[in-house]
Amino acid sequence: MSLIVQKFGGTSVGSIERIKAVAEKVKGFRENGHDIVVVVSAMSGETNRLIGLAQQIQEQADPREYDVLVSTGEQVTIALLCMALKAAGCDAKSYTGGQVRILTDDTHSKARIQEIDGSKIRADLDAGRVVVVAGFQGSDAQGNITTLGRGGSDTSAVALAAALEAEECQIYTDVDGVYTTDPRVVDDARRLDRITFEEMLEMASQGSKVLQIRSVEFAGKYQVPLRVLSSFEEGPGTLISLEGDNQMENPVVSGIAFNRDEAKITLKGVPDRPGSASDILAIVADANIEVDVIVQNVGHQGSSDFSFTVHRNDVKKTVELLLSAQERLGVSEVIADEGIAKLALVGVGMRSHAGVAALMFKVLGDEGINIQMISTSEIKITVIIEEKYLELAVRSIHSAFDMDQQPEDQSSK
Repeated sequence: MSLIVQKFGGTSVGSIERIKAVAEKVKGFRENGHDIVVVVSAMSGETNRLIGLAQQIQEQADPREYDVLVSTGEQVTIALLCMALKAAGCDAKSYTGGQVRILTDDTHSKARIQEIDGSKIRADLDAGRVVVVAGFQGSDAQGNITTLGRGGSDTSAVALAAALEAEECQIYTDVDGVYTTDPRVVDDARRLDRITFEEMLEMASQGSKVLQIRSVEFAGKYQVPLRVLSSFEEGPGTLISLEGDNQMENPVVSGIAFNRDEAKITLKGVPDRPGSASDILAIVADANIEVDVIVQNVGHQGSSDFSFTVHRNDVKKTVELLLSAQERLGVSEVIADEGIAKLALVGVGMRSHAGVAALMFKVLGDEGINIQMISTSEIKITVIIEEKYLELAVRSIHSAFDMDQQPEDQSSK
């Protein structure tokens, strides 16, 4: 009998009817001889409701009490799912993160998992029960409830799969797998049968919303095979593992990720001297603002331009910080541009294929789309372009790289 960890998100357990449907799905796996551990999120919309309650009392909620409050959403779901399983004739037992003993650090609302005691879960599995665990939460060394941050249920599931040495961690969502790009933008987007941890991590970090980044990092570190599946329709989903779609010869590119939620900050007249870039980014980092793509132009007549991207929610704060330090930094102007978007082409096959960037840039040039910034890694090429051209760029690049075709069809060209 193989052990499988299954995670169901908020939409998958968003109503009593859906919880009953999840129970039937889990029961089916159990009847096929698998040991099953289920990790669940709060019912759709519940966490936001709880946060809203907190904000009505404290604008900045007390961190400890905040975690006590928002963790209750998952506690409701684990109890209801166990009831549904038992009503369907499948023995089950629920656990909060603290009851399992998912030990975390003491950083409330964004805690990190340090250790998991799997003994209680194993004992219940040996007794023939399905074990249902609250995602998104744990407890620190003092027994305080902690939460892992948004999307933390994915991380809970992968961590439990690693600790229990599960054969697979299945993430059930409202999509049936990982696609070459967003099907809402490209009609011919193709569901990938397999993708590597590296590729999925790049896709997630560049804007793909299918999986939470920390969960992919965790899965890659402990080599836990992940499978993304639909809660609402049957299908094989997408397997995320060490090997990609075609193990003998990976396709050149696997997917296109994009993000509309970025803005570009440009500082003009930056003194062309060692340490200027460090001085600028230190101000931003000290405010806990994440910087993404960075470009510095070659110095001219003693100065240069320095550009970087941040999340749009951080634009106002970033500009205020830089303007307050403008004289000290010696820059002539601080400009914010919120009309940009980030597009990334991802694929492990780039390591062994030349000309990927050349083709990508040619496609954009032929469409009259100007590239404002470029960033690359071994398996990724990222560009910043005007947001109004984003969907055109995605569709054109998707077509140029034959991403609507199966890997064997691409390789025969």
